[in-house]
Amino acid sequence: MTKETITFRPKLVGKALLASLPERAQDIMRRRYGLEGGEGETLEAIGQRYGVTRERVRQIEEFSLRAVRKSPNFVASQEVFSELEAALHEYGGIAHEREFLNHLDKDQAVQNNLHFLLVLGEAFTRLKEDDHFHHRWLVDEALAERVHDSLRQVAGTLSETDLLSEKEMISRLLAALNEQVGDSAMEAKARRWLLISKRLGVSPVGEWGLANSPSVRVRGVRDYAFLVLRQHGSPMHFLEVAKSIESLFEHRANPATCHNELIKDKRFVLVGRGIY
Repeated sequence: MTKETITFRPKLVGKALLASLPERAQDIMRRRYGLEGGEGETLEAIGQRYGVTRERVRQIEEFSLRAVRKSPNFVASQEVFSELEAALHEYGGIAHEREFLNHLDKDQAVQNNLHFLLVLGEAFTRLKEDDHFHHRWLVDEALAERVHDSLRQVAGTLSETDLLSEKEMISRLLAALNEQVGDSAMEAKARRWLLISKRLGVSPVGEWGLANSPSVRVRGVRDYAFLVLRQHGSPMHFLEVAKSIESLFEHRANPATCHNELIKDKRFVLVGRGIY
């Protein structure tokens, strides 16, 4: 657990909050949210276990959440929710769900209990993934709107061949947000905000670009070859390219296949015998 981020024990808090519920409701909530570890179970799986419909399980879940929020233990746990809210503010005010939970604790069961607390807490809003963004949690709606707009703006300026260093990508995002570059705390938040976007991604060599571009979503030898030549910065023989692909990416690259792929791709220009 990251002690400087949170000081409470999520599993103990989750257990205490469930104590106000009937035994069956407690079991359903533990299974639904994976509070004892593992993946949370689906409504259908829980319904089959209890011989009820998935809709009935959903109703029990909603009733249980409302009941917990009205319980004395929930009122007594407000310091926990305030601490979790402060942690999300410090992290960036809006965060990629899985990245934020992983930041707080690496243990799956602890993460599941933290997720349960986020669901319960009145200060937290969860936005589901869509075409542009991953699942995310926020405590600052105005900031979230600015971050969303800025991430769309940055992605809209990139072409499929653009690759930027992380520092340059952060600078572009902060510029779109009208925030000052050079503030280390703000730059750390910007780095985390980049992870929210589904349109942006990181290449195997750590450069940022469009997530669906061949330089980020590498599909084969020709894409690896492009990264090798880009990183090398000067022409290379296809034999050297093949060796570099295997050493840098641990990806099998037959020299003849590599040569054929370079010939067929317009990104590569033949400047000598076997040299691109």
